[in-house]
Amino acid sequence: MRLSTFLLTLAGLLAGSLSATAQLPTYRPLATDLDGSAAEACARVHTGAAARPAYASLSHRQKMASYDVKYYKLDIRLSNTSRNVGGTVTIKARTGSQPLDSLAFELFSTFAIESVVVDGQASAGLVRKGQGDVTVGLARPVAANTFFEARITYNGTAPNSNAGAIGNALNTRIAPTYNVSTTWSLSEPYNAYEWWPCKQVLADKADSTDVWVTTAATNKVGSNGVLERITSLPGNEVRYEWKSRHPIAYYLVSVAVAPYIEYVNYANPAGGPRIPIVNYVYNQAALNFYRTELDRTPGFIESFSAQVGLYPFANEKYGHSMAPIGGGMEHQTMTTQDGFNFTLTAHELFHQWFGDNVTCGAWEDIWLNEGFASYGEYLALNAFSTPASARSWLNQAHSSAMSQPGGSIFVSDTSNVGRIFSSRLSYKKGASVVHMLRYLLNDDTKFFRVLRTFQSTYGGRTARTRDLQRLFEAEAGRSLQYFFDQWFRGEGYPTFALRWNQTGGQVYLQSTQTVSMPTVTPFFQTDIDYRLTFADNSTRTIRFAQTQPVRTLAVAESRAVISIEIDPDQWLLNNTAGPAVRDEGVVTSTQSAHTPQLSVYPNPCRDQLRLADFGGPSAQAVVTDAAGRVVLRQTVPAARPVLQTSTLRPGLYYLRLLSPDGSASRARFVKEN
Repeated sequence: MRLSTFLLTLAGLLAGSLSATAQLPTYRPLATDLDGSAAEACARVHTGAAARPAYASLSHRQKMASYDVKYYKLDIRLSNTSRNVGGTVTIKARTGSQPLDSLAFELFSTFAIESVVVDGQASAGLVRKGQGDVTVGLARPVAANTFFEARITYNGTAPNSNAGAIGNALNTRIAPTYNVSTTWSLSEPYNAYEWWPCKQVLADKADSTDVWVTTAATNKVGSNGVLERITSLPGNEVRYEWKSRHPIAYYLVSVAVAPYIEYVNYANPAGGPRIPIVNYVYNQAALNFYRTELDRTPGFIESFSAQVGLYPFANEKYGHSMAPIGGGMEHQTMTTQDGFNFTLTAHELFHQWFGDNVTCGAWEDIWLNEGFASYGEYLALNAFSTPASARSWLNQAHSSAMSQPGGSIFVSDTSNVGRIFSSRLSYKKGASVVHMLRYLLNDDTKFFRVLRTFQSTYGGRTARTRDLQRLFEAEAGRSLQYFFDQWFRGEGYPTFALRWNQTGGQVYLQSTQTVSMPTVTPFFQTDIDYRLTFADNSTRTIRFAQTQPVRTLAVAESRAVISIEIDPDQWLLNNTAGPAVRDEGVVTSTQSAHTPQLSVYPNPCRDQLRLADFGGPSAQAVVTDAAGRVVLRQTVPAARPVLQTSTLRPGLYYLRLLSPDGSASRARFVKEN
């Protein structure tokens, strides 16, 4: 996307206490780190060949709302060479305000359910509907506000028809190059039920989990949390017993089974414990190939912990399980990846904060997971590579986000998995919005404090965009509703055209904004930076509040300006209508921020535009189009205050009327056919 007791091999222990921040040189990124590949790979594993959405019916979700899951235990059998799965899943839960006379859960329709036992009594009257809705009557109702335990025993073969939203939630494949057969899970967004019985509701995180997997003794099993023990069993089998005591969303519960070798390194974040990073890799050849990249992970953990708060699962572990997944999936405490490169590893790790510790409360808000994880790539490049590399990453993110004119990061259709995991919108535009929030606060102390507060406030829970908005508003000290209306629910992006002039010790700027989706988001209210470069190559950056489509500003500056750059540090998701242009017609009053309005008619006009309240001597009329280009200049005599507009194409125009004394007035008009 992506132990308290450790049973470590001697080789793992000797791999030792590498702290990548100190021992690895500045990273020189590959092209694949900067071209969006990490987000594409993360998105691709979710959007393979979805035929239709796979989630419970509304009525079934309402039934499942009658209880709150506290704990899952998976005690199952798996092989690294098949999708066969079976065993017992235990659910501990608490009923709501009403007694519970039936238990609703989800399990794919092809699995056989051998028994459902609730509080020690076998249930009867099992009803199955659709792809996965299961309801069983209880032998004895559970009272309101009461804890209960359900044990579901099942077996079957996980589907392989791509009928689910992301293809196969449990898959088996031989890894290319390394020729290792691997079975792994990938349940996001709706497909945990394709391999284990569960309740697929984002807001209902289990407080804790145990994942026990029985397999051949030649295999290792990666999963969430701490490896409590490996129990030897008859028939040359073993049981891996993983335990996590952190809240977890259903789709983050994971397994990966293969004849792995284990490689352990460690992170030492400031103010936290030494964190083991347990890597299950295919074989020695894979470790030899990926070891340098694996050794970056400790530095990433240390850096992210300093920025957004201690790694949330520091008392358990972090790690990776390799699988031919086609990218990465941020399974809690043990990401599944098919290989290791700088940005993919950083992306999936940052998910441990954004997506795992704090999970989006609805798929409409997936940008809270994917936009922030993508921004983690940018933060890592800033920390471990060069400013030029980080800038290249940001340029690509903006290019991707603006490759189409529309699209909102709010997901209005959560049945469309391709839309949920849109690389362009949820990942790249989402990351761009995070970056603009950083610019809006204009203070990194405040920005990272918001991210830490988000983690401490909502850690172990879910959050919605409105929750993040409130935290940013608290730091900004004002409402940011306009920002989220524009960038979360709105569509498109602005384009800026700048015309400027310098005279009389003043630099005059006129910024014109047009938008890519005017029928949805007609204007983006924002600050924007302009960098003035002088004849001696020194610079000055000014911040300009764009509060209307055409805005003018006068800045005192006696040094000769030779050029002006728009948004020089790439803070905004925006396009530019070419370089800033010097225009002698750009003069604005230094006495007032608002140039007087001039009445004009008829409006819309055709061949002529009359200036109703024009008086005094003749004046110079300068007409610009919506992109800020000067398209007409005329002298308007006092005796006949008429502007000849026959040469203009139909559209919106802006008129500046400049008097010999330097005063100006303005008007907006429309030329029609």
